[in-house]
Amino acid sequence: MDSILGRYRRIDTTDSPLSIRSTSILLIIIALSIVSVVPQLAAAAATPDLLLDPRTHVLPREYDARDYYAVEIDWNPGDLANSDCDLACRIDDFANEIGLRFEEPLGSLKNHYLFSAPKSISHDGAAPAAEDHVSAKLRKRNSAAQPVQYFEKMKTKRLYKRDVPDRYAYDQPIDSSLLPLRELEKALDIHDPLFEKQWHLMNPLQPGHDVNVSGVWLQNITGAGVVTAIVDDGLDFDSDDLKDNFFAQGSFDFNDHVALPKPRLADDRHGTRCAGEIAAVKNNVCGLGVAYDSKIAGIRILSKEITDVDEALALNYKMQDNHIYSCSWGPPDDGRAMDAPGVLIKRAFINGAQNGRNGLGSVFVFASGNGAMNGDNCNFDGYTNSIYSITVSALDRKGLHPYYAEDCSAQLVVTYSSGSGDFIHTTDVGKQACSDSHGGTSAAAPLAAGIFALVLSIRPDLSWRDMQYLALQSAVKVDNPDAVWQKTANGRDYSHRYGYGKLDTYAIVEAAKTFQKVKPQAWFDTHVAQVHTDIPYGKNGVSSEITIDQNDLVNANLESLEHVQVTVNIRHQRRGDLSVWLTSPFGTVSILATTRVNDNSNEGIVDWTFMSVAHWGESGVGNWTLTVYDTEKPELKGTFEDWTMRIWGEAIDPARAKPFPMPKAPAESTSSTTTANTPTPTTTTSTTTSEAIPTTSTTSTEQPVTSATVSAPSPTSTGDYDDNAGDSKQNDSNSAYFSWIPTFGMSTDKVVWIYGAALLIIGFIALVTVYFCVQRRKKAGFRRAGDSDGYEFQVLRNTNDLEAGNRGNGNTRASGRRKTRDLYDAFENIDEDDAFAVEDILSDDEDDLSDDGHDSGAASGKKDAGKSETEEGKERLLGDQGSSS
Repeated sequence: MDSILGRYRRIDTTDSPLSIRSTSILLIIIALSIVSVVPQLAAAAATPDLLLDPRTHVLPREYDARDYYAVEIDWNPGDLANSDCDLACRIDDFANEIGLRFEEPLGSLKNHYLFSAPKSISHDGAAPAAEDHVSAKLRKRNSAAQPVQYFEKMKTKRLYKRDVPDRYAYDQPIDSSLLPLRELEKALDIHDPLFEKQWHLMNPLQPGHDVNVSGVWLQNITGAGVVTAIVDDGLDFDSDDLKDNFFAQGSFDFNDHVALPKPRLADDRHGTRCAGEIAAVKNNVCGLGVAYDSKIAGIRILSKEITDVDEALALNYKMQDNHIYSCSWGPPDDGRAMDAPGVLIKRAFINGAQNGRNGLGSVFVFASGNGAMNGDNCNFDGYTNSIYSITVSALDRKGLHPYYAEDCSAQLVVTYSSGSGDFIHTTDVGKQACSDSHGGTSAAAPLAAGIFALVLSIRPDLSWRDMQYLALQSAVKVDNPDAVWQKTANGRDYSHRYGYGKLDTYAIVEAAKTFQKVKPQAWFDTHVAQVHTDIPYGKNGVSSEITIDQNDLVNANLESLEHVQVTVNIRHQRRGDLSVWLTSPFGTVSILATTRVNDNSNEGIVDWTFMSVAHWGESGVGNWTLTVYDTEKPELKGTFEDWTMRIWGEAIDPARAKPFPMPKAPAESTSSTTTANTPTPTTTTSTTTSEAIPTTSTTSTEQPVTSATVSAPSPTSTGDYDDNAGDSKQNDSNSAYFSWIPTFGMSTDKVVWIYGAALLIIGFIALVTVYFCVQRRKKAGFRRAGDSDGYEFQVLRNTNDLEAGNRGNGNTRASGRRKTRDLYDAFENIDEDDAFAVEDILSDDEDDLSDDGHDSGAASGKKDAGKSETEEGKERLLGDQGSSS
């Protein structure tokens, strides 16, 4: 019977071989799990960082002979890790399959690559084919759900320097103070400008009309440790005024694809002059920069035609080392153009803001434009009206508005440049050459960039949005009658001509010393308000409202406004006749578009996104009204079709904040789902005339009067912005990556794999620990239960234990009776056939005992005893079954 009971005894956890085997199995599982994760980690670590430095690519672009294609390929890190073909091999296979030549990765844009092929020619050999075979193959791969996520054939273009224009080429009014001077210059054929060197740094002739930097220099704040990249036409790094502050590691020539951005053309002077404003060293040559101990890098893109690929690479080039990007260029300022960055450049802006400067964001500074004499407005420029740009316009040395400087609601601040008979005096191309004719908003932007370098030198922890806050909060109001100031929700005045005022170096540096960093960014997209209403001619207009309630913003995790974007669709026979106003619930008016005398386009305004900084600090809750006016030619008609808004601002809860997704190409865009809190649009047609309707951006911002209200059709879906990536609304539970997890500068894929592996290992260790604790606790409980020696059942040592009954005494015998009875209860339903099965088991045990290796006497004794016990146990089992039945 010992043999039977031994099959049901609890295993001793102290020295059982099974316990050792279980522990070994768990440890093997842990080891296998770790080993299985290692290839994934290796792939994740290797794949995102396979970025080649553009300077190692020695071949120049062959735009005359080859077509270039930007392609985004979504490689699976697991497939790469488990394949003999690595990423370079996969790229070569992909290129061979499509018929392309691999050129290079697209800088820091993840999974983006540049390929090229010989130019596609039509069958007659006269012109490019409508769609070349390469595009057709890529489109097929895209539609077949292959890893191609995006592709685009690059088109060449030219960007234009925003240097001071020749005012004599235009019939424009000039400052009255310059009339006698201009008459004398004309009479004597004098072309030398009046000048007082570097009056923009300290102006003794017109006190107060400078950047007020002397008090900062006296504190030994001179820009040390900060690098500004001059994205322009090159930089003369051999100049005695610049060579000591030249940062070669952050420089590259994307026009000729060589390492150093040397000026090569006769007019490659623009970038060198801008660089001198920022970082001309303190020596005996020319003047000095506003941040004369800071460094400057040169990124050359303006001297030849380029594509979006090179422009995107330039805006992200060495973005961990280059802190500020000074950009004094853009589309033509002719009053006709309406150009926006392509999808790659938009991605580069977002990439720089989210990942530049180790996550603090690159600071992009753009000149507002020199098209005022052409009636241009900087909200028709997709670079200056980007939320990622600090758009800077100009003042002259007398504090007046220069004839060239554009107005718009995207303009944040102004600073000094040419006008009132003087220019900015700075470095020029040549070993010791100087310039006394630098100007335009091209000169204002780098001067602002140099001031921001001073700020970052004492507060390198500030984000790109922190810098925008500091700029508007410390700006000094320009007390000119043409400003048309209006009070805003943040307590400051705003003007479409001067922004929040002029930059004051001492004020912004002092404010930066105690500035509290803002919380992460949040945003909210409204639905598309359907209007489809004819625009009446004259000082009447057609208006539409979008209502935002508090729940919308709470759900979007948005606390207060910063930037407001409005995307509109307006059909019209002449685009230049239109003006567009946005009125906030607070009452602040943003003039998003003004009439443009040179704009004869009949394309209207199609999916164009305007931007305003005039509503900074508002809550956003209430009715937002967009009004479209047609004030020029009554015979030309138009229709206000629809519009939508995206408002940006500071997050309520930083833990819920998430990064804005990369924008999709137009063909990829899909409508996002309308939420339950969709505002209801209404359309209002004004029947009362108002003298406040703008024909230029300098008119008053008094509100037009409206009277008749007509319901607009209800929207069926929420449309995307042209830079939207699907449904981009804030969500408190679907954040892809939590902001509080440290990334240590690694890519997102690396962080996911590493943290995932760590959690897996920790989980297994926790399971093993729990297992051993449970076993230890059970063992202790068994020992406290009595004389069990670590067993759940009492060991039966002889036949007396079976017959003890009421004769037993003491705890051990009592326990033995109880457990023996319980054991028999387990067999109480056994039938006769099962009883004979038990006999067979007992017979097998007897055979095992007979084969034991002990001496014959002991074995014989044990065998006889075993037989008697077996027979008695069988009889008792059968007897119990019979009595129970």
